Amino acid sequence: MFFQQLGIAQHKPAYQIVAVDSSFVNYNQVLEEAKNVDVVLFGEMHDNPICHWLEMELLRDLDSLDNLVLGLEMIERDDHGHLQRYLNGELSHEQLDSVARLWNNYETDYKPLVDYAIEESIPVVGTNVPRRYAAAIYTDGFEALETLTEDEKAWLPKLPIEYDEHLPGYKNIFSLFDDPSHVNENLPKAQAIKDATMAHFISTAVDSSELMLHINGSYHSENFEGIVWYLNKYAPELKILTIASREQSQLDVVEEKNLGIADFTILVDENMSKSY
Repeated sequence: MFFQQLGIAQHKPAYQIVAVDSSFVNYNQVLEEAKNVDVVLFGEMHDNPICHWLEMELLRDLDSLDNLVLGLEMIERDDHGHLQRYLNGELSHEQLDSVARLWNNYETDYKPLVDYAIEESIPVVGTNVPRRYAAAIYTDGFEALETLTEDEKAWLPKLPIEYDEHLPGYKNIFSLFDDPSHVNENLPKAQAIKDATMAHFISTAVDSSELMLHINGSYHSENFEGIVWYLNKYAPELKILTIASREQSQLDVVEEKNLGIADFTILVDENMSKSY
């Protein structure tokens, strides 16, 4: 009876990993590829526990290289100094939460990564644009950045921001909404400032002796666009590995829309519980 039950359980995997060539692979193959690049862009579904678990596993396993840096979309650049004070033991978690704009699921999904980094002396870099700048661009376009002070511009890549409106990721972003007519036409530009800022601070944090594991929303690096496109502009010498995350109802066949979107794509059962 035990072996019967085990056999049934083995036919209900929580996730599968598929390579860019559509072949199914295992976690160890992802790990070995990750050890040979400069930047790993782990594109997650923010509310997915499988993604958060695999991020921690990858952080632990890459730590054996002794040259690891952790990068987080979830920390904006003007909060990076607060994060560093937390890393240095100068702020408690409660104090960090009071001065920084932490995501609602930071404590459950990202604090474990940061605290592991503290234990293992892994540098942590917050890479995202201050959200008020993305909001200003959403309202007024890139022209909104022209009024910033020099100190404020330090939280951004060099201006003006290079932008290609024809990239599929930016052209198709409106399709993510049920009613695109209610979305401002500047939405792709607001997405681009996030991609560009993350790419800029990834490139400035990585040198020839370091590997960065960067955690970001999957859309920011899918189809080798977004952050990848800007990294190729800012630091074309960097070797990049992308991981995407998608949900499917069945995991034994890859849906066409999920083919070739990253070096490795994590397919998660769509019935998986959410972390929030």
